[in-house]
Amino acid sequence: MSRESDADLSGEPSASALPGTLPETLRTELIAFRRDMHMHPELGNQEFRTTAALKHRLEAAGLAPRVLNTGTGLVCDIGSREDGGRPMLALRADIDALPIPDTKAGVAYRSTVPDRAHACGHDVHTTAVLGAGLVLAELDREGRLPQPVRLIFQPAEEVLPGGALDAIESGVLEGVGRIIAVHCDPRVDVGTIGLRTGPITSACDRLEVSLDGPGGHTARPHLTTDLVTAAAKVATEVPALLARRVDARSGLALTWGRIAAGHACNVIPQHAELSGTVRCLDLKSWREAPDLVHAAIDEISALYHAKSQINYVRGVPPVVNDLMMAELLRDAQTARRGSQSIEDTEQSLGGEDFSWYLEQVPGAMARLGVRTPGDTSRHDLHRGDFDADERAIQVGVELFTAAALIDGDRS
Repeated sequence: MSRESDADLSGEPSASALPGTLPETLRTELIAFRRDMHMHPELGNQEFRTTAALKHRLEAAGLAPRVLNTGTGLVCDIGSREDGGRPMLALRADIDALPIPDTKAGVAYRSTVPDRAHACGHDVHTTAVLGAGLVLAELDREGRLPQPVRLIFQPAEEVLPGGALDAIESGVLEGVGRIIAVHCDPRVDVGTIGLRTGPITSACDRLEVSLDGPGGHTARPHLTTDLVTAAAKVATEVPALLARRVDARSGLALTWGRIAAGHACNVIPQHAELSGTVRCLDLKSWREAPDLVHAAIDEISALYHAKSQINYVRGVPPVVNDLMMAELLRDAQTARRGSQSIEDTEQSLGGEDFSWYLEQVPGAMARLGVRTPGDTSRHDLHRGDFDADERAIQVGVELFTAAALIDGDRS
């Protein structure tokens, strides 16, 4: 269950050492905002209510958000940038939900939309960036914001190849030189963040394969194309073949999620289908993956005289954290909660379209701890029972504001 707690998460540094901490009144408001967003989840490119709520709150703070060209999502600048000045730091959040039911029990903010849920923590990401923007706007009014900052509220992160591409097309990176983000991690205690330099998530592509043959009687497989066997061989031998054609350190893995063929026990079908995902830890191998996968499928299907059609859908490259930007997040978290609140994190095989921004500018993503200490329930991401300890909102807000202030002071 998510918790609104007054427990101290400030860590060892003095709360007055760096401005931009979260006021209590705003903390309460942000928790309410997150719960409202959680109750009204919207799928990718359908986030009209969420966009309107964000726009209203930012405008109430005297800011001028702009809705993206796609009709959902926002970009909003805080502070003014002089001509020829240093490019801005951007804070990115994703605002869409998942098409799964919310199965949590005993919480008042459970999703009110059937088969829709914020089961990946995007509501927490969004609220943290909103809160950071409101705190930074107040600092700007007081003349204490050293450099302008851009907020990016991006739609459709869960829709391959990711709404980041549309956001970039809408100009969200114009004038931006660096970008940071967080992603909820239910394996990390609230108050702690996970960091690593280099790849932190995997590339993820979608693969759909159709196999065709003349079909026939199961009594005479030698006279036709045994399509079920062909599909089974593609399913088992293509991943094994790929493993011998790329460097094992690249982590290239094809995993099938669906296979379908036939309708009767004594009829060899004319059509079979397989679909799955291709994941890769290495950027170079990801760029080579389509050609490697096509070749392997064609070779195996040809052995069994099946005609193959392949739909390889590019997803997202791996998120590769820039060294200097990862250190900025480390310094920001240390300033807020001490070095003991940072842990090394492993690379995930999950995909994240934040990677598209990093193809354009240096940046880094941190894992934001959302697990209540001592909780052993293991409610993972993309599950209907996923929830977050809401104290993570404060941690995210103060991480972002500290990063903005430290980055600005280094200019």
